[in-house]
Amino acid sequence: MNIGKNKVVELCYELEVDGQIADRTTKEKPLDYIHGTGSLLEKFEKNIEGLEPGGKFRFTLTPAEGYGEYDPDRVIDLPIEAFEVNGKVQEDLLVPGTTVPLVNGRGGIVPGKILEVSEKSVKMDLNSAMAGKTLNFSGEIISVREATEKELKEGLHGEYVHHCNCGHDGSHGECGEGGCGHDHEGGCCGHHGDGDGCHHGNGDGCHHGKEGHECRDKKDE
Repeated sequence: MNIGKNKVVELCYELEVDGQIADRTTKEKPLDYIHGTGSLLEKFEKNIEGLEPGGKFRFTLTPAEGYGEYDPDRVIDLPIEAFEVNGKVQEDLLVPGTTVPLVNGRGGIVPGKILEVSEKSVKMDLNSAMAGKTLNFSGEIISVREATEKELKEGLHGEYVHHCNCGHDGSHGECGEGGCGHDHEGGCCGHHGDGDGCHHGNGDGCHHGKEGHECRDKKDE
């Protein structure tokens, strides 16, 4: 069976960025997804479409085909109060280099990396870790099958039913296999909703909620 619309695909891949291996999956712990449902980067899917089990692939995605160019406007300053829970600032969370889940005005999760912490504000970078990077993929298709009606309705791992509040820390398999499938921020064949979130300007708010810090654009209010 060949890879096509609504096929469940298992594959292993290796991602090279700037001469270094940025992420990989193995045959023992492969990446699986439903093809054509927007789970992976569009150009990634197009490059493997039509392949069958045992088929190998190797291709390169430009920043425009991957996670876009680095956008300095996505480096924002949030008030320290945005990180309060029950009136107390979560100081253990506010460590430069830590990635924090932000919830945009449409309920999407946007990972934000803490750059600096001052007495009154927190500087965060909402760019993907792979923004501006050229992505070099290679790998092999392990299996291809038809998705079930339940999988098409609920998602391969129930991701259409269960809301993800996993934090998107950029690690391999960041959402876990029980909730959001394999959205690899570091691995970057995964697809995130960065396109609909959090281009902040002056006066945009970021508020802590039960599932993360809510970041609102003016256009969402």
